[in-house]
Amino acid sequence: MKLALGLDLYRGAALNMPVEQVLLAEELGFHSVWTAEAYGSDALSPLAYLAAVTTRIKLGTGVVQIAARTPAATAMHALTIDALAGGNRVIIGLGVSGPQIVEGWYGQPWGSPNRRLREYVDIMKKVFAREPLTNAGPEFPLPYNGPGTIGQGKPLRSILHPAGEIELWLAAGGPKNTELCAEICDGMLPMGWGQEGPSVYGPHLESGFTKRGNRPDNFEIFGGVGVVLTDDVKGAIDAMKPLTAMYVGGMGSATHNYHRESMARRGFPEAAQRIHECWMAGKREEAIAAVPDEYHDDGSLIGSPARIRERWESWTKMGLTGLIIRSETDEGLNLVADLAGTRDTQGQ
Repeated sequence: MKLALGLDLYRGAALNMPVEQVLLAEELGFHSVWTAEAYGSDALSPLAYLAAVTTRIKLGTGVVQIAARTPAATAMHALTIDALAGGNRVIIGLGVSGPQIVEGWYGQPWGSPNRRLREYVDIMKKVFAREPLTNAGPEFPLPYNGPGTIGQGKPLRSILHPAGEIELWLAAGGPKNTELCAEICDGMLPMGWGQEGPSVYGPHLESGFTKRGNRPDNFEIFGGVGVVLTDDVKGAIDAMKPLTAMYVGGMGSATHNYHRESMARRGFPEAAQRIHECWMAGKREEAIAAVPDEYHDDGSLIGSPARIRERWESWTKMGLTGLIIRSETDEGLNLVADLAGTRDTQGQ
């Protein structure tokens, strides 16, 4: 089981880079460190900073939003950061976000996310391969010949040569994007994998691998897990509920909320619907109270070191190849490193 460190920098009003924690993760043999973005700090700039202070740990985005940048721009970011990092260290995880951000923050149409993702990945691969950049699809026509053009676009190729291989992963939850991920990408960041992950996602992954011709030996599936060392399990779970209620209840609409859908896939559809209804009605406390204890206890590693050790084995049998760890303490990172045996492998 590979380990990764998840950083939630994008949630803060100020940007505080936990360099010491990242260096500890690298020392403990963690495979990668992951950043994200919503509508605050971006996911790519912190990785450029970390490239300068680390030597081995891979630098991943979980995720960059495809509405934020053209595929060529994201490819340039990736090539630049990987060059700064020495090569073979960058993983670009892509995601569509939701219509509230896509249309409200970026001013882009929601359109057909699955088609946009396919074209986005295809264009990025062409940039990495230094092919003349053309695309005949409707989402990102290249060279552009639409309204306002003067007809002088050329199929250019990257001046910068890749310093190493850059992996492309997708954040996926629904059937279409899960299948697409297996068909064209190097790895998957599932939303709401849990114990049910193999049965929920498995058929769609297999469909994508069939279209591809096979499942690549190095195809990765990384799930997320919070690690909280405490003697007060109930208190730790209660502390998680307000953020969960906000995401499940308020980060989306009645028709589009991937966090609500993720909770439903994890086996809590009634709770997800109740949280959404309460949150939309302004009943925030009721929404928080509707978050099931089991949702966090099953989806996190909470408790004493002994309790976490007892529950660790179940995480190794979920069909995941890696876990993105979120822990506020060094003790949490050290504990999971011992359980996963990464100290001896140094992330290899």
